[in-house]
Amino acid sequence: MGRGRVTIGLYNSYDQNFREPHRRTIARAGDLAMAFDMNLALFGFPIPEETRTPVEVAEWIAGTTSIGAHGGYFMELAERGRFMKFPYPSKGFPPQLGEPVLTTCKPDPSKKITLDQLTDMISHGQSVLLVFGIGPHGVPKNVMSIPRHAIDITPGGFSLETCTALGAVCGALYARLGQ
Repeated sequence: MGRGRVTIGLYNSYDQNFREPHRRTIARAGDLAMAFDMNLALFGFPIPEETRTPVEVAEWIAGTTSIGAHGGYFMELAERGRFMKFPYPSKGFPPQLGEPVLTTCKPDPSKKITLDQLTDMISHGQSVLLVFGIGPHGVPKNVMSIPRHAIDITPGGFSLETCTALGAVCGALYARLGQ
């Protein structure tokens, strides 16, 4: 059995106006996805309707950022078919993205898994969707209840800024998988 895929899932909990924090977080997550051989999925982002394909969305975002070779890494991710966008999940995340795992500094004890457990899931063929809340309040409570698993990458509930958390989780997972 092959190894499962990892998808970085960004859940928009900002307002519905596309702002600079959206753009910068998406561009940085695209860079991490390329660097660590992961996919990227957006949930509930206010993307203009005229940008229909993932490549069109990537062009729209990449054209106004200096991050990641001026958006080049993000464009490459989209051109490789490794970037997707979805509306807000109502009852669950798209199953084709794998088992959702909430990234949080306060995991529900009944859902908490360790980095070793997450790595074991992936190593044994389970694809996973790492859910990150983008905004000052993270993922809303109703969405927190969807994943069966949650992970705190820190050794004790430290709240990290979003892009710091993205880098810490993706980097630790990549290193542990023995790439």
